[in-house]
Amino acid sequence: MRRTAFTVTVDGSYAAWLALGHGTDGWFPERWTLDGPEPYAVSLPGGQPEEPDSEVLPLSDGRVLIRRRVAERYALSLLYPAGPGTGELPLGAIECPYLSLLPPAPDGTSAYALVHGEEQTTLWRVHGGVSGPELLATVPGHCEGGAWLDRSGRLLALDRELEGLTKAVVVDLGRGGETSPLLQITEKSNDRLLLAEPDSGLLVVRSDAPGVDRLGWGVLGSARPVRFPECLLPPDASLTPFAAAQPGQGLSPEGCSVAFRVDRAAGSWVGVWRPGRKRLQQFPGPAGWLAGAGLWTADGELRLPFVTPGVPCGLARLRLSEDGTPVMPGEAGEDAACEDAADPEEGEPAAVPAPRPVPLQQAPCARTS
Repeated sequence: MRRTAFTVTVDGSYAAWLALGHGTDGWFPERWTLDGPEPYAVSLPGGQPEEPDSEVLPLSDGRVLIRRRVAERYALSLLYPAGPGTGELPLGAIECPYLSLLPPAPDGTSAYALVHGEEQTTLWRVHGGVSGPELLATVPGHCEGGAWLDRSGRLLALDRELEGLTKAVVVDLGRGGETSPLLQITEKSNDRLLLAEPDSGLLVVRSDAPGVDRLGWGVLGSARPVRFPECLLPPDASLTPFAAAQPGQGLSPEGCSVAFRVDRAAGSWVGVWRPGRKRLQQFPGPAGWLAGAGLWTADGELRLPFVTPGVPCGLARLRLSEDGTPVMPGEAGEDAACEDAADPEEGEPAAVPAPRPVPLQQAPCARTS
């Protein structure tokens, strides 16, 4: 039995998670190397088993940052292979009620965390600064999530709950943590950012602006509205995006590939969707898939990590054909037809994203067949 929390670096070189050993071994960090001919795993156990609520974050230099709760504080350290054992470099600690690590930063070497308070959230750089944890910004309200909007690591999007509503906001680290709106579909809607693809500006959002919670998409810096495709509202499943990529050199949000975890009563499948093709293609994941984990390569291959009794560290490879159909040897896919919300200019290329985000407003909320 293993835990399925699996985090991949932005460049796809490494991943890390907490694995569960056999017998009385308990939980321990495990690092996967993903950029070689075949993936391989390295265990990074400490002097004693980890608590199951510890968090790990891979860095692009091969080290793994771990966050541990110690009494009323959170201790942070870097783990790395050291001969037959594990080396550990303490980074400091933060005394607070709760601290959570943010997704890997674009530079691959910095690490950030949120400290959650009752009325405000503070943003910390916990690795990559001058020395020790560094307070960067204070944001009123309770913040969760986290998505990087650019490749420089300057613009960070957070879902902020304030005065009973949740809206996605942007924290600009280049302007001293200045906070501004990102999603404001309607004044009374809850608008969350689930995934961002920085190269094209594609944003995958969840909002109740249409009357029920739905998945939609928009473009960072564009004046075009958020759209809510019917294919992203299947009647018998729930969707969670986990990876997006812009294949090739074109910067068109409509051409991006987005991978989803598709949860049904019978289990979890894999979904692949492109805004411009208006289809959600679904197929079973590989045996032992760490459901909700995966990455796209630069040439458009989807890689899905899996663990089986015979393969303790595996990657299933899936590639899209020229017509956008996912192809996995031995697996058959099924297509769900998708009609987008009313948008007469769907085939028109999107504008190049602006350097600063603007609120996405005036979304068409009408349901379509």
